[in-house]
Amino acid sequence: MSAASDERTTSTEGTNGQVAGGDPRLDKLVHRLPPRVGGTVSYLLKPSSRWVRIPSGALLVVGGVLSFLPVLGIWMLPLGLALLAEDVPALRSSRSKVFDWIERKKPHWLDPSAPKK
Repeated sequence: MSAASDERTTSTEGTNGQVAGGDPRLDKLVHRLPPRVGGTVSYLLKPSSRWVRIPSGALLVVGGVLSFLPVLGIWMLPLGLALLAEDVPALRSSRSKVFDWIERKKPHWLDPSAPKK
């Protein structure tokens, strides 16, 4: 394991030693992101970043709804919902169902040794 991934692993852990997202599958997906994006997502998933995560998630959802505008895109909607799932229990169960689907249909997404595309 490289020093960058060691640093990201420790930065995504909460104060009680659990991964910030509460789901190890989320942690695996975050580790597959490019380092700069992964660092930002890790910061947003920290329990102490709730005051940044909720407005960011809400703005991404609004941007996804307004995807017909030139700069915004539909990609913002699932990202915003994923961020809000940390704090909204109803969305957390949906996120778990999405992770179950990923495990069944796209298991290579959760494999840290798989090449990034």
